[in-house]
Amino acid sequence: MLVDFFLHLKDRKLPVSTKEFLTLLEALRQGLAGHSLDDFYYLARSALVKDEAHFDRYDRAFAEYFKGVESLPGMDAQIPEDWLRQTMKRHLTPEERAKLEKLGWDKLMEEFSKRLAEQKGRHAGGSKWIGTGGTSPFGHGGTHPEGIRVGGKSENRSAVKVWEKREFRNLDDQVELGTRNIKVALRRLRRFARQGAAEELDLDGTIAGTAKNAGWLDLKLRPERHNAVKVLLFLDVGGSMDDHVRVCEELFSACRSEFKHLEHYYFHNCVYESLWRDNRRRHNERIPTHDVLHRYGGDYKAVFVGDASMSPYEILQPGGSIEHWNEEPGAVWLGRIVEAFPHAIWLNPEPERAWQYRQSTALVRNLMGGRMFPLTLDGLARGMHQLGK
Repeated sequence: MLVDFFLHLKDRKLPVSTKEFLTLLEALRQGLAGHSLDDFYYLARSALVKDEAHFDRYDRAFAEYFKGVESLPGMDAQIPEDWLRQTMKRHLTPEERAKLEKLGWDKLMEEFSKRLAEQKGRHAGGSKWIGTGGTSPFGHGGTHPEGIRVGGKSENRSAVKVWEKREFRNLDDQVELGTRNIKVALRRLRRFARQGAAEELDLDGTIAGTAKNAGWLDLKLRPERHNAVKVLLFLDVGGSMDDHVRVCEELFSACRSEFKHLEHYYFHNCVYESLWRDNRRRHNERIPTHDVLHRYGGDYKAVFVGDASMSPYEILQPGGSIEHWNEEPGAVWLGRIVEAFPHAIWLNPEPERAWQYRQSTALVRNLMGGRMFPLTLDGLARGMHQLGK
C-alpha cells in the first residue's frame, strides 16, 4: 500500500526520493505515526516533502489516495477523542433552530467577555458556556445562527468571529490543467505595446532595408510585443474559499501567463488596513493597504476574487473582522480601492443563482457598483469586457 502511495506522489509531480521513502518506513517501524491517519499524514510530509512550496500539492495527492480510508492497515486503531466529542452535538429541528436568538454585535462581544471572566472549566452540549456541541453562541461543533467560534473547524459557517490563529496556503501559480479556456477568456483584455530593448526580428523592416541597400542584408530589430494591461489581483483565501482553491489556482496561473504587469495580494473575507503577499508569513509581513493604494497608478485594473461569503458585520462594523480588531469597516477600505482603481471587478466562484441568499454578497456587489461576475468562462468574458471599457 505504501509503495503505491509513494508512486502516487511521484505521479503527482512531487520530488520524492527512494531514500526519503525508506526513512518514512523506518519511522513507521519505530512507531512514530501513532494510531491515526492524521499522524501518518504529518510524519509522511516531514519525511518526504522537502520544500514548503509543495505542501499544497502533497495535501491534494494525499487526499486523493487516502479518500475514504480511516486508518492504516496493520496498525491498531483507537477511537479519536474528537469523534467522541462529536457525539455530544445536538441535532436540532428547523423549529428549534428558528428559536435560537441572534444577540447582535455589541451584546455578543459583551457576553463573550463575561464568559471568559466567569468560566473555569470545559463544557459540552450546553447553551451558555464556551464549549463544544450544544447551542451556545461561543465554542465550536454546535449550532447557532451567529456566534464566536473558539477552536475546532468551520462547519455551519455562521461564526462572526474566530478566536484562533489560522494558517492559509498560497495559491499555486504553476497549475496548468484546465487553464487554457481561462486564458482565452482573459485575452479579451489586451492592449499590445512594444517596450524594452530591440530583441525581436522585424521581418518587414529587414526586407525593406535590404531592398533599399541594393541587396545588402540590413537586419532590423524591434522590441517584443507585450500585453501592456496592468492588473492588481486581490485573492480571498481561507475559510469558505477552501472549497474553490482549484479554480482560483487555475485563474492565478492563467493570469501569470497572460499579463506581464501583474501584482497580487491576499486578504481574508474582506479587505482591511493591511494585505499580504505570502500566506506563510501573513502574521509577520503585512503590507499596509494605504501603501498599495499609493504604489500603483490608476491605470491598473483591480480584480477581486472571493465568494463574498461572510458576516455582514465584517463589511459594515468596526472590529467586525473575523480575525482581528479593525478600526474602520471593510466597506471603507473596499471603497478606497475602488476609488483609486476605477476599473475594478469582483469575480465570485459561487454560482450566480446563490448570490441572492447571502446578505454579504449583496453588500459587496453594491460596493462594487454591481460589477460582480461569476468565476465561469462566461462570467470571465463579461468581466474582461467591463474592464476593457
